[in-house]
Amino acid sequence: MDDFEAIDFFRDEALVADPYPYFEALRGRCPVQRENHHDVMMVTGYDEAVQVYNDTDAFSACISVTGPFPGFPVPLEGDDVSELIALHRDELPMSDQLPTMDPPAHTDHRALLMRLITPKRLKENEASMWHLADGLLDDYLAPGQGEFIGGFAGPFTLLVIADLLGVPEEDRQEFMDKLQRRPQTEAGIGSTGDDTLHHSPLEYLYGRFTTYIEERRREPREDVLTGLATATFPDGSTPEVIDVVRVAANLFAAGQETTVRLLSSALRILAEQPELQSLLRTERDRIPNFIEETLRAESPIKGDFRLSKVATSVGGVDIPPGTTVMVLNGAANRDPRQFEDPASFDVGRANVRRHLAFGRGVHTCPGAPLARAEARVTLERLLDRTSDIRIAEQVHGPAGARRYDYVPTFILRGLTHLDLEWSEAR
Repeated sequence: MDDFEAIDFFRDEALVADPYPYFEALRGRCPVQRENHHDVMMVTGYDEAVQVYNDTDAFSACISVTGPFPGFPVPLEGDDVSELIALHRDELPMSDQLPTMDPPAHTDHRALLMRLITPKRLKENEASMWHLADGLLDDYLAPGQGEFIGGFAGPFTLLVIADLLGVPEEDRQEFMDKLQRRPQTEAGIGSTGDDTLHHSPLEYLYGRFTTYIEERRREPREDVLTGLATATFPDGSTPEVIDVVRVAANLFAAGQETTVRLLSSALRILAEQPELQSLLRTERDRIPNFIEETLRAESPIKGDFRLSKVATSVGGVDIPPGTTVMVLNGAANRDPRQFEDPASFDVGRANVRRHLAFGRGVHTCPGAPLARAEARVTLERLLDRTSDIRIAEQVHGPAGARRYDYVPTFILRGLTHLDLEWSEAR
């Protein structure tokens, strides 16, 4: 790609379907390079990405989900812009969400979240996943063909998180109606169009969980929501209701969106490669590594943003204070310095769990165990209940000339729809 400097990664939809040649072109020039359309420092190298993620002294996460849009509300001038960030961070979109927080606020709120998704609770949740998956698959598999994201992946991930957080069963259909009926083609965060984010796009979840938490604090019950309502910060203090609500809403929204992309990528790869599908059917112990290789090859999050607080350097490149940095997980996960033959899908890749699909450092995705479990349950049950899974050629075209549409966003990597055909197991 000789003309990569002319391409606007953030606005050019030509890169939505296949951003990887662009990533390779950037990395080939330098793993840390400023793009010339929005003045963003693009980090495409693995080691360089890890350095940025681990350095919370030099980099703030306040713009992690928005990057250069709409930009910081005031000019960032001086040798240390930490105070300016502290004064104005609440004016940024999504400022009340865990991914945009910095220590020590992030430390406290993440600890609160980890009290909600304890190993015990995750084990209980995984036990219910098998039942939830089979309930949805009963209807989804019956016709012998169907759209996977709307027909299974979206409803499944929503119901799993609703179960994890203890949403009463009588309320779950309302959650489905409010949160699962939006068109799959909507870009949302990181749109390549001109849409800008509202300060908080999570009003429905905020309202619902505020009601739950307030009710459980007044009248505790023997349920998960009461545990949510009575969770405390590490110092033993009781969080404000809104603090608990923010954590729950973020887990609900973010966890569902990214896991849907993981599941659809996994099924596309599985349906495109009959030999690999046959291998997983007979050697189920390979499924966990298959999931990790899917995460590496098709990271659901293309990248994450940071804002430099002070002058620093990454990979030998100087980063001035106030610089918007994009750490491209999807590029780092294909860095040949870390992963041999990175463009090839290798279900036996030995070092695959070094991938950065879930980030790294203090902001490592806390829902990673949940996403892995959802993917494993989905694959196990689909392989159990079918004898063959295929791409629907009447929708996506024949092998060698497939047509796939991807969500038009510079943040997320995922299909808008995936139509499959299958033969049910006898």
